[in-house]
Formats: sequence, structure tokens, C-alpha cells
Amino acid sequence: MSRIDASVYLVTDTVLCGGPAGVVDTVRRAVTGGVSAVQIRDPLASTRDLAALATAVLDALRETGIPVIVNDRVDVALAVGAHGVHVGQRDLHPLAARRLIGPAAHLGLSVSTEAELRDALMLPDGTVDLLGVGPIRDTPSKTDAAPAIGFDALAAMCAAGSVPCVAIGGVKAADIPELRRAGAVGLAVISAICGQADPAAAAATLRRGWDAP
Repeated sequence: MSRIDASVYLVTDTVLCGGPAGVVDTVRRAVTGGVSAVQIRDPLASTRDLAALATAVLDALRETGIPVIVNDRVDVALAVGAHGVHVGQRDLHPLAARRLIGPAAHLGLSVSTEAELRDALMLPDGTVDLLGVGPIRDTPSKTDAAPAIGFDALAAMCAAGSVPCVAIGGVKAADIPELRRAGAVGLAVISAICGQADPAAAAATLRRGWDAP
């Protein structure tokens, strides 16, 4: 079981970053700005290309201690030695994913509805380490995302169980006080860092906002 620091959680977008090399550069710079965890996401990549990208990011961050999570692909996460995997509602079932990755690796799960949350909270203790809750707002970064749930639903879902929740979907620095009041342990962002002219500065803005009293 692995509880990562998800306070400023970067989810990569290969297109926004300008290609695989841009992902590695963006990640490296964003970590200097204060990103606490990185999730490699590229639903359009082949298995081989996704593994190569994840390996490159792992190599770039090897001395930083920042965890690298692979989105959706348990096989790739295992193959490259990532710190864990994040699955969605249409991916491998969390129980199956946990059996494959073992008890020590990180496992995240996306939830968007009360029913999905209820199912997640009924899983055996230790199955899921982190819930990605959202989208908080409609976002162009994920064209297959569920409808936006808003801050009130986020607060209700954060309060419903003991699994930490990270907010995702259209969130930005100005939302941080509301996210904290809702009980989120962090915010997961894509376009707030990926594709920005200065990923380090963008990450630093989020970091300062999250760390503010």
C-alpha cells in the first residue's frame, strides 16, 4: 500500500507537451516548481511507446523521489518499474489491478458518481490508495470525461470514506481554497502545467497556493 503526496499531481498530455521529449522536459521543469507526483497518461500511444515514455520520465526523476504513476496500463507500469498505476471505471478492476501490482505499489481509482464511490469504498481495505474525484469542471483535456460534478459533490465524496481524494478536471490555482475546504488532499492538473510556456512557474503557482495557510 502506497499513499503518495498528491498535493500537486501532474497528469501528462503528450500532445499539449509537444511530443514525448516535451513530456520529459515539462515533467522535469514542473518538478522543480513543486509537483509532488506525476502520472503518465497517453491513451493514443502504443504499448511500446507508452513504456518508452514512462521509462524516460522515470529516468529523469530517479534522483528526486517523485513517484511516477502510469495511467490505465497495469502491464506498462509493471514492465517499467513505475511506482504504481491509476485506473478508471472502464479499465482493469481495482481488485485485479491490486493482485497484479502487489501490496506495496500505489493504486489510484477515478470516481465521478455516488455509485462509483460506493463501489470503491466497498473494496477491501488497502485495495485503493487514492481516489481521483471529478471532473470538477468540464475540461477539454479529457474528451471522454464524465459530466462535471462541482465542489459540493466533491465535498460529499471526500467526506464519505477514509480513502484520500484528489480533485481533477478543470481545477486551477484559484480553486485551491475551495478544494481544501472540500477535504481534497490535492489537485490533479493537465493543462494547468502541460503546454504552459513555463511549466516550472505554473507548478510553483499551484505549490504556493496549496502550501498557503
